Amino acid sequence: MKIDLNSDMGEGFGPYRLCDDEAMMKIVSSANIACGVHGGDPETMARMVRLAKENGVGIGAHPGLPDRAGFGRREMPFQPDELRQQMLYQLGALTAIARSEGMTVGHFSFHAAMGNMVNRDPALADLMMNAIAAVDPRLVVFVTPDSEIERAAKRAKLRTLALFLADRAYDAAGRLVSRGLPGALVKDEASVRARVRRFLTDGTVEAIDGTALKMPARSVLVHSDTPGSLELAQIIRNEIEASGASLAPAAELAS
Repeated sequence: MKIDLNSDMGEGFGPYRLCDDEAMMKIVSSANIACGVHGGDPETMARMVRLAKENGVGIGAHPGLPDRAGFGRREMPFQPDELRQQMLYQLGALTAIARSEGMTVGHFSFHAAMGNMVNRDPALADLMMNAIAAVDPRLVVFVTPDSEIERAAKRAKLRTLALFLADRAYDAAGRLVSRGLPGALVKDEASVRARVRRFLTDGTVEAIDGTALKMPARSVLVHSDTPGSLELAQIIRNEIEASGASLAPAAELAS
């Protein structure tokens, strides 16, 4: 069995670094690269693409809302087509930089509030997925299982790959617990190890209320801005390999 391990990367800008991207790139199989809006900038994007190329890591676009101070986690009142253009602008930028470095953008992953806005509106999800398909119908879209984005991507005939967020808590309905609530962020090594081991063993995860949730995912995400993310990513990789599975980029696993 093959599993993707991915992280949101290149989310600093200028001289400011959010995490040790160079070290993280040696652990993951896919990198979701910030596209210069909620985080990142042209130089950082190019650096991420080059690091991915050096390490054999698949690259994906990670667009977010233009709210650098809020790290793209605050919703903004864009009209549907405005949000579509915000997304396309970012996807196009990374695509051009990647091609100039001899790389191909293989997957797509919404960042934070942009993804939340799309995921609760079927019409908006269709608009966004059809736009992605028009740019590159080969792109793989990262999704949460049984979500509006997943359904819209399939209607647009895009391949999808379901995500398990190792460092975020889920509620009993399978939704992410809001970051403002206690326990939403899972950052201690023992908890992350146990969650990943359970996911790999029986395909379930324990919700914040103790409920056992089915987790039909083939990709594990650790956020680079989670405290101790580098250590957590190495723990996840170790657990994947100890289970007998091997790592593979998202573009190789999607259906």
